[in-house]
Amino acid sequence: MEKANESIQKLKKKAFKKIALLILLSISSCSKSDEGVSPIGPEPGQEVSFLPVVVHIIHSGETIGEGPNLSDERIRRQIEILNEDFRRKQGTRGFNDHPVSEDSKIEFVLAKQTTDGTPTNGINRINADQVTIPDLGYNQNHYSQYDYWPPDQFINIWVTPLPESAMCLALGEATGPDTDLPGSEFLALPGPNDSEGILINWMHFGESDIDCHAKYGRTLTHEMGHYLGLLHTWGNKDCESNDYCDDTPAVDEPVYGRIAFLGCNDEAVMIENYMNYSEDDVMNVFTKNQIARMHYVLKNHKGRKALLNSIGLNNP
Repeated sequence: MEKANESIQKLKKKAFKKIALLILLSISSCSKSDEGVSPIGPEPGQEVSFLPVVVHIIHSGETIGEGPNLSDERIRRQIEILNEDFRRKQGTRGFNDHPVSEDSKIEFVLAKQTTDGTPTNGINRINADQVTIPDLGYNQNHYSQYDYWPPDQFINIWVTPLPESAMCLALGEATGPDTDLPGSEFLALPGPNDSEGILINWMHFGESDIDCHAKYGRTLTHEMGHYLGLLHTWGNKDCESNDYCDDTPAVDEPVYGRIAFLGCNDEAVMIENYMNYSEDDVMNVFTKNQIARMHYVLKNHKGRKALLNSIGLNNP
């Protein structure tokens, strides 16, 4: 009888350990629902993850620095802004002291060489007037016809030569990674023959004095979030699951402007989150759960993971 009791007690202890483990996993999860995986962010002391980018400047023959043919200085400044935001750098617009935020330890580098070892500054200028391509509309597939570097070695960013009438109307878009993270199906996932990358309207690339709320380079920060697996804070407009990150207050509608309003459960929305449609000078927060989600993508998505060892990161 004592042996039987001992066996029962051992089974109870095992069951208790399993329950405790399940509770721990649910607490650490970046999901507002019971489904999905538990992303793990940067480990304490982890080195920075560097990702190479190539900026395809598509223009119509303008001299460098005029119209869509943006200057090297403005392009480099945009990448600098991207890093200020992702690294939460003090003394910049990207800094915050919000308790649910931290340095993402993700940094972006203009490509230093192509796949064949040719030196590059990461800026690829293309005169669209000298190239004839089919009109596929405003999407990655259309612009990748001008040039498309291997997406497992470079993050392709196409700066698009839209007319000035598109200012403040068409800002940017990005393809997302297909992973087992909950909510990934709500990203713009590329099909089998689709290209991957980010589109940015030239008027919203870098800093400028245009008459629009999106003039400080935050369009690329927002779209890069999508490229690394983040949803809008409102997700699929569902209070229950949302963006699958517990530390972003739940909201079931798009967030615009600069003034926070009450979202789900009468909780104020996080107006400063980069994954809103907030005004550029208001946004300065990626939350810890959002950062964990991006690192999960870098560790588990084949193409995004390969970027960490790209030839583009190394000097030729």
